[in-house]
Amino acid sequence: MRSSLRLEKITPENVDAACGVKVGAEQERFVAPVVRSLADAYAHGEAAWPRLVFDGDEPVGFVMGGFDPLSPVDAFRCGIWRLNIAEGRQGQGYGRFAVEAVGAEARRRGQRRMTVLWVPGDDGPAGFYRQLGFRPTGEELQGQVVGELSL
Repeated sequence: MRSSLRLEKITPENVDAACGVKVGAEQERFVAPVVRSLADAYAHGEAAWPRLVFDGDEPVGFVMGGFDPLSPVDAFRCGIWRLNIAEGRQGQGYGRFAVEAVGAEARRRGQRRMTVLWVPGDDGPAGFYRQLGFRPTGEELQGQVVGELSL
């Protein structure tokens, strides 16, 4: 992995760059735009962990972890709530880096399991998450497959 990769907390200085991260048009049905994710992060307060993925000085992605150990929904207690890698930047390790960073934060918080939800369908993220070790739990929430990964 390149040493130039890093996550940054969303700040007034980089919020426009975060909102500029766009997936390809064919993927828009699988993930909310970053601006919606930031609204959700605001609404969820301390449970949301939104971060901008940089390669050097270039924003290449956005990831939002969620850490709400008291959530009544098991799938929302610890995991990836959103992942957007910019069009033209996918397949270069940025998504893996972001997922591993959320996993490291989860471990730092004492978690042993991480979840992710994905919309099923062609061109969707199922293969990506499975490649990283996530396995479907057999549960579906809001029309999305629930996947889990042991940390």
